[in-house]
Amino acid sequence: MSQPRAVRPNRAALIVNPLKCKTIDVRQIVSTACTGEGWAESLFLETTADSPGVAQTRHALSEGVDLVIAAGGDGTVRCVAQALQNTGTALGLIPLGTGNLLARNLGLNISNPGAAAREALRGSDHPIDVIGAILDQDKAQQLFVVMAGLGFDAAVMADTNVNLKESLGWLAYIEAGIRKLPGRPVKASISIDGGPASAHRLRGIMSGNCGKLQGGVEIFPGARFDDGSFDLMTLAPSGTFGWMGVLAGLLSRGRSKDPSIQYFRGKKAEISLAKPQALQLDGDPLGDVSHVILTIDAGALLVRKFWP
Repeated sequence: MSQPRAVRPNRAALIVNPLKCKTIDVRQIVSTACTGEGWAESLFLETTADSPGVAQTRHALSEGVDLVIAAGGDGTVRCVAQALQNTGTALGLIPLGTGNLLARNLGLNISNPGAAAREALRGSDHPIDVIGAILDQDKAQQLFVVMAGLGFDAAVMADTNVNLKESLGWLAYIEAGIRKLPGRPVKASISIDGGPASAHRLRGIMSGNCGKLQGGVEIFPGARFDDGSFDLMTLAPSGTFGWMGVLAGLLSRGRSKDPSIQYFRGKKAEISLAKPQALQLDGDPLGDVSHVILTIDAGALLVRKFWP
């Protein structure tokens, strides 16, 4: 009589940005959660400045893990998600960054790493969209999960004081934003879903897979991370008072009626700029670009959490 085959316990990989967990032992937190849930000891991998998460996630997949948990900020999450795209292996989150935008938009606990770890192990999987970005003539596609910025927004992200960010959190972006207010508009053309290109003179473009920022601000009201499309916004204020109008519009409920803000929605966008501008994807600065193609990849990433 043959013996029954032993059931292998589930195993997670923990991808950690060590710069984001100086005051907590996230490895021990996840180990305790795994023991409590009957999971095997997790595979522990740290990111570095030169290897921010993609390679670690691919290694975890080669080990046959059942779940990959990203412990860090939005940049770490972006890199882990890029390697998990269309693999069928789910992403769990322990938010440890300044923005934690994906976690906020998913309604995750952003203040209790232990609760986040247990939710990653106990939750169910749901597919969300991701957005691919092809930059200039580079054929390699980058990815973002929450939000991208071109021009003003990205310049603010790149120039935010690191020490202020560590002490003040997201408020540090305000200081950088004030310094970046002066500037000249750039000519741009934008085509949505292969349609005719529209001409613009603008200071910035933002694209979102979902719309919530820190402080409860929702710049893309009604945006969903699982609707098969993304939102795009152009910003074309003139002078300080113009920026005040933009800010008031973005802080209001619903879509801003400020004439210097235009909204678009689609599955693909092609953006050409007369002069290269700074670009950020989920808060990661990627330098200056003059041509960007954005494409939705619907349902390409499984996320594990307590879904309603």
